[in-house]
Amino acid sequence: MTHRPRSPRGPRGPLPSTTALRAFLAVARWGSTAQAAREVNLTQSAVSKQIQTLEEHLGTTLFERSPTGLKPTDAGALYRPYAEAAIEQIERGARRLAERAALSRPIRLHMLAIVGERWLMERFPHFAEAHPGIDVQFTNFVSEVDIEEADLDIVHGVGPWPGRDSHYLFGREVALVAAPSLLERMGGFARPADIQTMTLLQHFQMPAYWAEFTEAHGLRGAVPAHTVRYGYYSVIIRAAVAGLGLALTPRCFVTEELASGALVNPLGLGFESAAGCWLTVNPQSRQSADRDTLLAWLKAEARDFERSA
Repeated sequence: MTHRPRSPRGPRGPLPSTTALRAFLAVARWGSTAQAAREVNLTQSAVSKQIQTLEEHLGTTLFERSPTGLKPTDAGALYRPYAEAAIEQIERGARRLAERAALSRPIRLHMLAIVGERWLMERFPHFAEAHPGIDVQFTNFVSEVDIEEADLDIVHGVGPWPGRDSHYLFGREVALVAAPSLLERMGGFARPADIQTMTLLQHFQMPAYWAEFTEAHGLRGAVPAHTVRYGYYSVIIRAAVAGLGLALTPRCFVTEELASGALVNPLGLGFESAAGCWLTVNPQSRQSADRDTLLAWLKAEARDFERSA
């Protein structure tokens, strides 16, 4: 690459591209268009073209060939710190924009409907008041076409979940509940085996509750007189209050009904399930101070919630 000296005449035309500036700085560092090409991921001829374009814009020669390779001319040496400063400012601006985007991006929290209804929504105003700058968006459903998955997900099952940070929240303590009117209508509830004469209200995703209950109370192989399946705990609880059957449900979700007498826990029957509510963290979620603040608050509130159930 050989250049004829040009007399400075000042820049003309549009400002140089960042590609041209990066190519210039790479050649200045390495003294070689071949090595510079590898650094900036261009062909050697493309690097030479970028340097030529920059020289035409500035109206001066930036490099001269020496025994050790390409060496900046006086003009090149003078221009180099300005090119470095320009690239640094552009990169700094990009970082600031990325930081701003991270701060302004809402935290997406996916959860079971019953978790929001019976636990989170009544507590969340305290978090919002303490952290007004943290934007949390709630959902209990992520569609198949949703391109942005939730950052945090409250799920029910037997954890932990491989590939995800997961934290147990509550819900392993399961109680048998029924409306007092139902028990009176059925002639009372004197022993665990009496459950076989009644209708069981069952969550369709938790058939294991019946097996766990019968195992805990020496009723292996027993079956209820009738089973009605529902898709939501909130509907199961309403149906139990209405006297439509007995229900096995996490005790923490029926504390209000048990306290008011709308539901009772016959003979104190229940069991500790292998399943519960867990808070899981999407491994693709961008870590941030706001997300970590919300995560810590949810875990602390869950501990208090389970203790009070």
